[in-house]
Amino acid sequence: MIDWQPLLLTFKLALTTTFLLILISIPLSYWLAHTKSRIKPLLETLISMPLVLPPTVLGFYMLVVFGPSTTLGAWLNDYLGLRLIFSFKGLVIASIIYSLPFMVHPIQAGFANLPTTLTEASYVLGKSKITTIFNVLLPNIKPSILTGIVLAFAHTIGEFGVVLMIGGNIPGKTKVASIAIYDEVEALNYVAANWYSLILFIITFSILLLVYLINGGYLKKFWK
Repeated sequence: MIDWQPLLLTFKLALTTTFLLILISIPLSYWLAHTKSRIKPLLETLISMPLVLPPTVLGFYMLVVFGPSTTLGAWLNDYLGLRLIFSFKGLVIASIIYSLPFMVHPIQAGFANLPTTLTEASYVLGKSKITTIFNVLLPNIKPSILTGIVLAFAHTIGEFGVVLMIGGNIPGKTKVASIAIYDEVEALNYVAANWYSLILFIITFSILLLVYLINGGYLKKFWK
């Protein structure tokens, strides 16, 4: 038998992170797709860093910034009651930073590839900017949003280095499935490690397959 708690904690983390990333990434992606600001290249670089940066590097600097012995870490703990190191909240913040490019890039590309005539026609009809975004632009980039959601969710499920550095290995609190797999392998308990791995493999494979089927229009053809 395996302990289901790391799996449940993993999906709780992935769902929380994905939901918050949606709220952050849609306005950020819209701005990046349309701005001509000089800081755009710098911001895009910072967002994309997790794609090439070793997760342990990101985890280390988060430890440095948010540790209880630092000024920011002490302020968060003393005045806001937030202890980010070795806590679920810390895992969420680390996951948001680490999975941000997987959500932003597809949505930004979706906004950038929309014809400008859509926006212009909406303005001509007297629609506000907010109404145009929600009623015209977002419905036309559903595949991009779906892709970003799935990539961010799947990427969060597979995190190891960042969550280990920030959260450690606290059962029921920060011990996610990837860490549980590592622990079982170290203990030479390959049966339990295989079950954890197999469950994660099946779930992530199924989610990705569903996205490709939806974006490729295969489900519509099947139901006709």
